Amino acid sequence: MHVAPTTGLILTGGGARAAYQVGVLRAVHRIRGEAGAPAGNPYPVLAGTSAGALNAAALASDADDADAGIAKLVRVWENMHVEQVYRTDSFGVIRTGAKWITMMSMGWALARMRKLRPRSMLDNAPLHDLLAEMIDLDRVGRLIADGHLKALAVSASSYTSGGHVTFYQSADEHLPWIRSNRLAVQGELTMAHLLASAAIPFMFPAVTLPLQGAYEWFGDGSMRQTAPISPAIHLGADRILVIGAGRMREPAGPRFMGPSPYPSIAQIGGHALSSIFLDALAVDAERLQRINATLALIPEDVRNQAALKPVRLLLISPSERLDDIAGRHLDALPSSIRALLRGIGVSQGGPGSNGSALASYLLFEDAYTRELMALGEKDTEVRRAEVLEFFDLVDGPAPAA
Repeated sequence: MHVAPTTGLILTGGGARAAYQVGVLRAVHRIRGEAGAPAGNPYPVLAGTSAGALNAAALASDADDADAGIAKLVRVWENMHVEQVYRTDSFGVIRTGAKWITMMSMGWALARMRKLRPRSMLDNAPLHDLLAEMIDLDRVGRLIADGHLKALAVSASSYTSGGHVTFYQSADEHLPWIRSNRLAVQGELTMAHLLASAAIPFMFPAVTLPLQGAYEWFGDGSMRQTAPISPAIHLGADRILVIGAGRMREPAGPRFMGPSPYPSIAQIGGHALSSIFLDALAVDAERLQRINATLALIPEDVRNQAALKPVRLLLISPSERLDDIAGRHLDALPSSIRALLRGIGVSQGGPGSNGSALASYLLFEDAYTRELMALGEKDTEVRRAEVLEFFDLVDGPAPAA
């Protein structure tokens, strides 16, 4: 008897870059509708990290109405402003960011003064209100019980223990998986889990979460995340759509010609964040493809007796550098944030050389997020045939111009 595949959706981290995911999701939803896809939640297993965890939780809280869920995400990201995510008033910026830069520049003498120990560069208190509008986590348990959703997972990294933890809510009792520096914990998810998962290192403050009878400080789930696709597989998905938030591969050949100045703190920070958010996904996708290729060589009767199983994977990621797009929208940031970022080397200038990589994670402004969403739609339409094949659908009428 043919068993319908269980589809998982993986949404990775990347701060404001997560707007790209919404463009991909809207295009996938449109393609599925044009092909006559059956009604219902197309992603019974949802797993997200960092800003991707916020998008995944929003979809989970509307799992009984996929149209409404996608429309809500589109509405939020199309009208995004930084004031909804972190404080931009002069007092708020001075209280956190200016102190943080002072700590970086003045050294040990000021570090001894506890009053000058800010917890992060930015104060993301406004994000609490935005999440309350986007996400109703109380509905997730009910939707799981009613069969609209199988599991929701979000990942965070412990500053206390150094481990990477996936917190998940599921209808089934899964055996929690334990790997090297990776742990899974089943239970009811809260806003604190989402805020912890999305706490970009240095930028947003850490959050305390209970873990094995104690409380630990947690930050962005992309840190130390060596296997971002793993949670969806453990939770039963055998067909997984992964949406990245950065280019997986750079084009061949040199990117810049001529000498370049010494890298600023912003450039180094942007490079570090890109390593945290992007590198693990590319490695994990390649690992899964190799496992699939190996399993294809094993006779089916033998393969059916093994613990490993092939997993169909569709990975969609930006075809353009989001750093370069961010560089065109730096003026959209409030003057207080531009001044703060100038202090660490973010400035108007050539792509890649002005700290725009760092800004690309913080640019929660609609001019930027709308361009990322449009890119996500374009990249998905180009791969329309792959999307249809992934969902076992036949192409419908050609999309209107």
